[in-house]
Amino acid sequence: MICLSLVGKQLLKSEISFPYDEKHVQIIESIVKTKRGYVCVRCNNDDQQLFASFPCARCGRICMYCRKCIMMGRCSECNPLVIWTGPIPSTSFSSPLKWSGKLSTAQQLASDEVCQAIERNDSLLVWAVCGAGKTEVLFAGMNMALSQGKRICLAAPRTDVILELAPRLANVFPSVDIATLYGGSQDRGKLASLTVSTTHQLLRYYRAFDVMIVDEVDAFPYSVDSMLSYAVERARKTNSSLIYLTATPNEQWQREVKSGKRKAVTIPARYHRHPLPVPTFEWCGNWQKKWRHKQLPSCVVRWVDEHLEKNKQAFLFVPHIDFLQQVVPSLQQLHPRIEGVHAEDPKRKEKVLAFRRGQIPILVTTTILERGVTVPNIDVAVLGTEQPIFTESALVQIAGRVGRSAQYPTGDVRFFHFGKTKAMVAAKRHIIRMNDEARKRGLIDE
Repeated sequence: MICLSLVGKQLLKSEISFPYDEKHVQIIESIVKTKRGYVCVRCNNDDQQLFASFPCARCGRICMYCRKCIMMGRCSECNPLVIWTGPIPSTSFSSPLKWSGKLSTAQQLASDEVCQAIERNDSLLVWAVCGAGKTEVLFAGMNMALSQGKRICLAAPRTDVILELAPRLANVFPSVDIATLYGGSQDRGKLASLTVSTTHQLLRYYRAFDVMIVDEVDAFPYSVDSMLSYAVERARKTNSSLIYLTATPNEQWQREVKSGKRKAVTIPARYHRHPLPVPTFEWCGNWQKKWRHKQLPSCVVRWVDEHLEKNKQAFLFVPHIDFLQQVVPSLQQLHPRIEGVHAEDPKRKEKVLAFRRGQIPILVTTTILERGVTVPNIDVAVLGTEQPIFTESALVQIAGRVGRSAQYPTGDVRFFHFGKTKAMVAAKRHIIRMNDEARKRGLIDE
């Protein structure tokens, strides 16, 4: 008997409360002692500072456990991993894609490359500008894979992205069973042909997927945590395809693409054939010193006033939560419906929804909204652009909030600063370079 809750998984023995056939599993230690110290088999942690011991009620001894992946359940010396080694059932679908949209020339080229990568079990980077429609580029390849009975995982670092992607995919693949996985998800034990998951949840999978798609590989925490790329590799089958999606690959990946070491396809233009809005740099003086006297730079106040007068919605990005919480009450004197939002805000979803509905004129935010939120007709500004939190990747993503709609393809991207940084210059150069490439390939109309 095949236990569907265990198929394609690696679970801690303590997590399993159901019967399973032991001939289809391998039971291995989750914490291994080597000459160099401890290693966690589940997350590959070998940093000795991220291991700790505790008096274990299970074995009655002092047990070592891994602190790095503790959020997924405690890996300890007496709590082994149960890894599925048996057959993985599959379902073939007949033409599961129900989508009537049309791809642009650049999208079609990328879509063809995705199909080839899936067909050949190859790796591919899709380097697409913000708002290029990279999700739609996946549809044909996913349709082909599902028709062949392949199991697909579309993973991303952030829960927000997963919650946005899952209903979109359910809409275009209505006959396909989908599991949506994130912290607190109800689909945790579900076996599905299409899995949409945060990269953290992949720590529970082992050799499960024929097609692995990783969206926003440049995003935190995936970009800085090797545990997550390890989880991706263990979750995909040995013979499988791996598709990466990003608007801002890191410098190493860009060099590898340029030298031909990494196979990639670029989409340098948005589907509506308008160029990407290029940021304007505006010096605002020592804004932190001004704020000690509860004053904002006059150019920032003027920018906010102009948008209130024009009734034009806008994001105002700031570097820190503390500053955001102080500055929002000040801006509310200009308009009572101005709001602020950050990662720890309990009303975050409600505020973003209200902004989408046009009920909030200016939304002050940290980098939490640099991606994943699309509003048709907005401008953006960054106050304190010289701060380290505003990397090249973050600034390109922030600029990418503007001009995404065919109805409103232009807009103002303003970087208020107290001194230019390499990240600011690199971000502007990145956007200009993409526009230049799009022009050369005839993908934008002036």
